[in-house]
Amino acid sequence: MKPRIARICTDNPDGRMPKTKDQRPATEQPSTRIGYGFDSHEFRPGIPLKIGGITLQHDMGLGGHSDGDVLLHAITDALLGAIAAPDIGALFPPSDPKWKGADSVIFLREALKRVHDAGYGVANVDASLILAAPKIGPHAAAIRTRVAGLLGVHSDCVGLKAKTPEGLNLDNAAIAHVVVLLENVKPSRKAAPRKKR
Repeated sequence: MKPRIARICTDNPDGRMPKTKDQRPATEQPSTRIGYGFDSHEFRPGIPLKIGGITLQHDMGLGGHSDGDVLLHAITDALLGAIAAPDIGALFPPSDPKWKGADSVIFLREALKRVHDAGYGVANVDASLILAAPKIGPHAAAIRTRVAGLLGVHSDCVGLKAKTPEGLNLDNAAIAHVVVLLENVKPSRKAAPRKKR
């Protein structure tokens, strides 16, 4: 006996979703897009600690091919993901010596340029940092201001939370999760009204 295959829509023999009168045309851009970014780096001695474009006082920094800015890396990937662009590793491969020790602001600006070229602007960003030390609270305002300046938004459009990795055995690493919301900034093209004959 052949197994029965469930279809998405029983009234469509090919299994495709039916079109509705409110369905967006394939050539029209969505009004908003959401992107998610994740990054992690291990703490290493002898290098400065940079998070969100700010250098923090700490006895160790985050290792990486570039400057190891875990927050800017996650924001960069969130921006790129929102517009379905290649990720940070594809655009700035760690195998390329050009990016050795590079300022992560370079990566973010390239991602933001691609976002603007696609017709979008940043509406807001929400980020979570997970690390045992240093405490982010005293630096949160400075980080939010710096990130907001890089993205061209007000600081109240940048959310930042810090958590400790309790029970995760990740005391020697820093992790960043980021969600970004983009808005279409290009006016939609409306069809010109037909002339009466």
